[in-house]
Amino acid sequence: MPRYKLIIEYDGTHYAGWQKQDDQPSIQSALGAAIFKFCGVETDMIGAGRTDAGVHAKAQAAHVDLPREHDAFTVMQGVNFYLFAEPENRIAILHAEQVGADFHARFSAKKRHYVYRIINRRARLALEAGRAWHVVDELDANAMHNAAQILVGHHDFTSFRDTQCQAKSPEKTLEQLDIVRYGDEIHVITSARSFLHHQVRIMAGTLAMVGKGKWRKEDVQAALAARDRAKSGLTAPPEGLYLAKVDY
Repeated sequence: MPRYKLIIEYDGTHYAGWQKQDDQPSIQSALGAAIFKFCGVETDMIGAGRTDAGVHAKAQAAHVDLPREHDAFTVMQGVNFYLFAEPENRIAILHAEQVGADFHARFSAKKRHYVYRIINRRARLALEAGRAWHVVDELDANAMHNAAQILVGHHDFTSFRDTQCQAKSPEKTLEQLDIVRYGDEIHVITSARSFLHHQVRIMAGTLAMVGKGKWRKEDVQAALAARDRAKSGLTAPPEGLYLAKVDY
């Protein structure tokens, strides 16, 4: 069966996450339904990452095996046709290409890039509601960036993963964690081969405490060293998180 790599954009607001659910809408289920209508065969789509409920993607990568060969453009257009036929879907295939049978969207990935968006202003969100974390208190992005550098590198991130995380090891190598302000908007930009459950959101929530002046750089260091989830900051809400890119 020919294998296709897909690059997918979605608004995760009204989905229970990437992973297929028995009783809730998911990105994987919506894509599976569209692919079934396109090729007439039920097939599992494997994603590069299992984004949580409410999390968005600018360029999620996935692969799917189809029963027969198609031109890649036809796959993209065909699946999009059936996705867009359902008005509740907020999912689009941006790119499709045929790949070898040894390609795996999850295990072949070399690096994943995430962006966490914070809108830092007094006024409530109108256009960006559900697509960013609204923080009213003024944030010092420079202080956040300086504190973030403590987390770059290879560490035990027990303090920065959900207590229900099923990863075998809490150790990860964080290659980038930059905090950049664009007017009222602050981006938490991070890259690694893989992340722990809720790691990016916990890092964002912890660094926001630094931005508010409630924590110092030394507090982030202490939280990392504690290896205890209770010692780090809050888990930032899902609506600010975007899977931005996957490298292969």
